[in-house]
Parts: sequence; structure tokens; C-alpha cells
Amino acid sequence: MENQRPIEKELVLIGGGHSHAIALRNFAMNPLPGVRITLISEQSNTPYSGMLPGHVAGHYTYEECHIDLRRLATAAQAQLYVDRAIGLDLDRNQVNCAGHPPVRFDILSIDIGSTPELPDVPGILDYSVPVKPWRFFLHQWQQVIDRVSQHPNQPISIGVVGGGAGGVELVLTIQHQLQQILQAAGQPLANLTMHLFHRGARVMTGHNARIRNRFQQILIQQGIHLHLKKTVLQVQKGKVFCESGFQVECDTIFWVTRASAPIWPQQSGIATDERGFIQVQPTLQSVSHPHIFAAGDIAAMVASPRPKAGVFAVRQGKPLAENLRRLLQGNKLQIYKPQSKFLSLISTGDRKAIMSWGALPLGNESAWLWRWKDAIDRKFMDQFREFLEMGPDVELPAENSIPMQCTGCGSKVGSPILEKTLSRLHQDYPPLRQDILVGLGGADDAAVVEVPPGQVMVHTLDYFRSLINDPFIFGQIAAHHSLSDLFAMGAEPQSALAMATLPYGSDQSLQETLYHLLAGATKVLQQAGAELVGGHTTEGAELAFGLACNGLIDRKGILSKHGIQPEQVLILTKPLGTGLIFAAAMRQQTRNLWIDSALQSMLQSNQAATQCFLEYQATACTDITGFGLIGHLSEMLRSSPIHVQLNLNSIPAMPGVAEIISQNIHSSLYPQNLKAGHWVANQDQFQTHPLWPLLFDPQTSGGLLATVPMEHASECLEDLEKVGYRQSSIIGKTVPMQPQTSSSRQQPIIIH
Repeated sequence: MENQRPIEKELVLIGGGHSHAIALRNFAMNPLPGVRITLISEQSNTPYSGMLPGHVAGHYTYEECHIDLRRLATAAQAQLYVDRAIGLDLDRNQVNCAGHPPVRFDILSIDIGSTPELPDVPGILDYSVPVKPWRFFLHQWQQVIDRVSQHPNQPISIGVVGGGAGGVELVLTIQHQLQQILQAAGQPLANLTMHLFHRGARVMTGHNARIRNRFQQILIQQGIHLHLKKTVLQVQKGKVFCESGFQVECDTIFWVTRASAPIWPQQSGIATDERGFIQVQPTLQSVSHPHIFAAGDIAAMVASPRPKAGVFAVRQGKPLAENLRRLLQGNKLQIYKPQSKFLSLISTGDRKAIMSWGALPLGNESAWLWRWKDAIDRKFMDQFREFLEMGPDVELPAENSIPMQCTGCGSKVGSPILEKTLSRLHQDYPPLRQDILVGLGGADDAAVVEVPPGQVMVHTLDYFRSLINDPFIFGQIAAHHSLSDLFAMGAEPQSALAMATLPYGSDQSLQETLYHLLAGATKVLQQAGAELVGGHTTEGAELAFGLACNGLIDRKGILSKHGIQPEQVLILTKPLGTGLIFAAAMRQQTRNLWIDSALQSMLQSNQAATQCFLEYQATACTDITGFGLIGHLSEMLRSSPIHVQLNLNSIPAMPGVAEIISQNIHSSLYPQNLKAGHWVANQDQFQTHPLWPLLFDPQTSGGLLATVPMEHASECLEDLEKVGYRQSSIIGKTVPMQPQTSSSRQQPIIIH
């Protein structure tokens, strides 16, 4: 706490482009005291454009050409919101997002790149794939690879629209990768047909004549069908229609035309050029709003216009970080002067490249040029990889420390902050239930709820530190986790009280954090039919949150965990592994794909699973949370004369779990949970099994475990999958306990 400083200003970065990645690294190495950084990015990995053609050609793996934004944000002590910005409210200084509440900023920077300019062509959005955003293109590209790999004997035709440098490089790298697959399968290269459509008379617009001529020769030599002076007028499934009635059959069509800007910056009122790119001064500030910066393709440098090229985004990263820092600290900004010419090393797909440098008459491809390009690109990526592996070694000076904070009730968040936050929450999430007699709408000391005749109230409480630096998502996860106890008992959620610890900060920062946190929880509560009726807040060193949830249930309809019976199956609705994945994340030994998968699971409600289990006459149910599968299963068996035969291979696991276990990484609660292993009769046989630790892994917002009569098992599992629990699985069955000694009674679980 001595080395912390309360949050005073909000710096928001929209987009995870090259400039912002470099800026985040800069902030991680030299933190901004009193500034909270929030990165809003549509994905948790950002691609490096210089290596993507090589990735398409098969020369680089996905990890080699992507920057891990989640780890980079963590190193910079920044929040990461995986979301899409859709607009700006410049009167309130807020970013409007597709899936989050508005995000307030004092200083804003935009680095969202560009997308191919798509003409008003019928069928273009339905039957073609723009090369940007890259994640959508790479998803479609992987489908093409899978098709050719699985059916190499079937002919396939690929079309690329756009004969600039990007289109030419893409068509050559696509051809190289697919030909490699065909050769490995012993199939003729003639099974692949490549088409390049370009409305100009020569390819490689913007480069000198020798470069254009050489690439055109290469395309022809490679057997690529080059359609020049052909403007695409319509796209149908499997077919491209050009002017003059020219038609070409293509199974997949990729669109790589000149760069265009998304429409929302222009609609927000910030100054843009005629094509919608944000106009910036030499300081990279907006010409109309000096507290807003832009870099990369989305920026249009008014004083020194430059083409849309990744080299400028890379070069702008350092001056952008410096000017953001200077503006936040009240210092004079620096002028950024882009170079007038830039070097291009353009891949020909086959580990060769051609160099383009202004008007110089270069034009021969060579392997050494590709190796040079490879070295440059790897050096760029190494600055992030090596930095993240070592971790930033920073410490804030003592003069930035937080002043002494009171304890007891003096540590509460102030009344004005609560009033403003709850007023906004009440406006955005109006009450739904009629049985909340006193809730957030009043200033009473406690909430009052009504319990209908014949029903009883079910109570549960959960509270824990944040496992992700996004309070809106964390609020949702915490609400799902807390409500699961009610769902496990078959109860209908009614109300909830919130408990929040907020990081020290200014009134505005506290209000922003609290609103996002409560908005996430309220969203989940109302989806479940419940209301947030009050709570308690305090300030502390780190974000923590929890809910005390109440539910209603018929006195005779309580679904207990002790109702387990013989001749039943055990069904688990979600995969296991959240404890392992976030333990690995703390050690920087995980992948964003694994974290994203875990978050997706934690954000899934267990409510629909409860209804499904009740429909198929489940007799016992519990949710798998902190004590792990064996711990919670043992609770079900404590007072039941039942044996459970558990099929270890049927237990669903999250992506990455096996690799994490192999590195001997476990949650801090794992050693305590492991003590429940004495419930397993044949634990000696399975203690060396690769997935043995998974049985004791603590889960956050885990799935439900229920026992269902065997005659209903298949139908129940089928319906669970229909309502979204696609990894639900029958993991075992119950059998009557045979007469045994009292000592063996303590080992009712048998693993197969």
C-alpha cells in the first residue's frame, strides 16, 4: 500500500494495434502514477501484420505472430475489456461499447486499424471474407486449410479481390500453403486453382514499375489466373461476376481492397477526413479534440499524409506513449515526424521476398531478403515476448503513496458516490419484481422482501478477489457463481445484497468501477429474475466482490445434495479447470485461448440446467466450486449408502488443462482439496493419472453435478446440449453399497 497511489485520471485505449502495444509496454516499464489505463480490444491477442503473410504461408505459428494483450495489460497494470467500441459520447467523455456500459475517460487514444473498403456489391458480405478484421479472416482461412487437408483429392478454387501489395502477397502465400498440403497428401497441384481480381491494368499500385512488372511475372509463372481491368459487380455462393458478363467460379473469396475506416469515429463528431479517418496533428492529437489521440491506420496525419502501412503504426508507438504521458503530467508535447520513404519487404510466399524502396529499380526476389524480413519481424515480436517472460521490474516512488486510510466503517465508499452510482444503475436497470417491498429505490437501512405462502427462503453467500481486470465481466462471473447455489437447490432467485471492495481512487474512478461492477452483477441477476436490493462497499488495495443471494422454493420441492440414490447417473454440466487456468495465468504460463474459454464457461448461467434436471427427475444436485469435484461429490455421499463409479475419461476438461498440469501448476487451494482423495477407494491406482489433479481443482462459477435416473439419462443429456451445455457429460453412475467394514465406508468413490 505504501507504493500505491489513488486513481486520479482515466486513460482509455481503444484498439490493440501496434502503436498501443508499444505504448502499453512503455507504461509497464515506466508506470503512470495515479492513472488507470483501460484497453478496449475486440480480442485478447493482437496480430502483427508483418508476420501474418508468413503465418498464412505456414512459416509462423499463431503464437509467433500474435501479441498477448492480456499479459501486456497486466504488466502495465491496465484493465482489459474484450469488447468492441461502437461510438463516442464527447459531451460526457465516454466510449460506448457493444457489450459493456459506457467507459469514461480523461484522455483517449484510438488505434483500431482499418478494414478493406467494401463497395456496394450484392452478396459481398454473405459470400466473401474481408481480410480484416484479421481474426475473422484467420478463422475462415483455417476452414479452408481443414477442407484441403481432409479432402485433398477434391478440387478447390480460391479467389482474391484486390491487386495491391496486400492482395498479391495474400494470393501467393495462400497458394504456397495449400500446395504444400496437396504435395504432402500426394495429390496433384492442379486440384488448386487461384484467381486474383484487380480493376487496374497493373498489380501493386503504389510501387515502381519494376516491382509491378516482377510481381506480375511471378503471378503468371505460379499459374495464378490474373484478371486485370475486372471490376467485381456481384458475388454469389461459389461464383464471382465481373463487368461485361465475365464470371469465375470460386469456392472461397477473400477481399483485400484499399483501406477504409469504421463509421463510428465520424458519427461521434471527431474531425475526420473525407474517408472517415481521424485527422491528427503532428503530436498525434485530434485536430478537433486535443484530449483524444489516434495512431496507426485510423489516423490521418494532416501535415504529412502517409499511406496506410504497418511501419507507421510501429514508429508511432513510442511518440504516442510519450505524448500521452506528457499530457497527463501537464508537460509540453513532442512533434512526431514520419519518414518520407519506407522500406517494404514483400513476401512471395516461398520464403523469398522482394524489396521495394521508393523509386529505386529493385525487383528481384531472394531468400536472403526473406531472412532479413524474418529477422526484423522476430526482433519486433521479441521485445514483447522477452519483456513479458522477464516481467517488468518497477516500483513507484514513496511520494506517490496513498495517504493513510481509515479502517472500520470509516473505510466505506462515500455517500455521494453511492447515490450517483445507484441512481445510474436504477435508470439503466429498472426494477422488475413486485415482491421487493424496499430495495435500492429507497434509503432505508435494510431491504424488505416478501415470501409467498407455502414457500421458504434459501440463502447463500460468496465473496472473492477479482480474477480478471474487467469489473463488468467480474461482476457477471461473481453473480453467476453466487446464484449457482440457489440453482443447485432448485430455488428461484429473488434478491441479492452486494459486497464490494474498490481500489483506492478519486471519486470519479470509484464511481466508474462501482458502476461497472454492479452493472455486470445486475445484468445477470435480472436475467435470472432477481433484483439487487442493497449492499456494502469499502475501499481497499484490490478489487473484490461478492453477493448474498436469496431465493424462493416450495417447502416440498427442495433439491438437496443428499438425495443421491442407487441406479442413477451423474451428469456434470460444465468442464473443469478454472482454478488451474487462472493459477497458470498468475504465473504467466497460460494462453489467451484458454482464458477466453474459461471465461465463456464462467459466464454461462446454471439456471437452464436446473430446469432440465428437474424435468428429468433429478434427486440430488450440487454446484462444483471451491472444493473441486471430489470435494463436492463427497458431500453428496456423506450420509448415503451409495457407491459411485466415476469414469475419469468422461470428465470434461477446459482447453489447456493437461498442459498446465504437466507443468506442475496448481491452485493455492489444491493441497487442501487433495485431502478429499481419501474418499476414492482406488486412489493409489490413479494418483499418477495425468488428470488426477483436475478432480481437486477449485472452480469459479462451475457447473452443476446432478444424479438422474438411468432411464432418463440420454434424454436429459440431449436436452442439456440443446440449451447450451455442449460439454455436459455423464461422468459416472451410482450403485448400492455392498456390506463392508466401517473403515471401507469412507471410500465410496471408485474411479474407472
